[in-house]
Amino acid sequence: MQAWEQDYVDYVSGAQARLRGVAHRLCGSPHEADDLVQSAITTLYVHWKRIRGVGNLDAYVRAMVVRAYLSERRRPWHRVERFAEPPEWVGPRRDGPEDRLVLRAALDQLPRRQRTAVVLRFVCDMSVDEVATAMGSSSGTVKSQTSHALAALRRLLDDPVYATDLDGE
Repeated sequence: MQAWEQDYVDYVSGAQARLRGVAHRLCGSPHEADDLVQSAITTLYVHWKRIRGVGNLDAYVRAMVVRAYLSERRRPWHRVERFAEPPEWVGPRRDGPEDRLVLRAALDQLPRRQRTAVVLRFVCDMSVDEVATAMGSSSGTVKSQTSHALAALRRLLDDPVYATDLDGE
């Protein structure tokens, strides 16, 4: 194995868990997250000799994962309908870790770019400029997408489908 290949293996070994975490938060599915990360690290391997000298390699590769996620909707298989009707969803109780399920269901209802903006801003704790770089858009677009996403989340989470009785009545 050549030295540059060992550098690649070392980097990917250290970064893979972080990349999977970002991808999973974006798409909500561990299987899709694995696909996104695989796509990004494959592209990274092809261009490793040129990319490895980038100043902030983690941000660069995270942007690759985000772009793979955003471009995923263009793939033909993404438009395949998996169910004739979505299964009836019963919201979890809002008194513990189940809140994550409620938030995940609400995030899944957002358009991809809005979901990406919210996840990167508030889950990954990135600045507006960092999110803009990762998404390949302007900071104004990130602010707009974030604002629309937060308004949609407020509407969705106030929906009675998501509101459950804490006493179980």
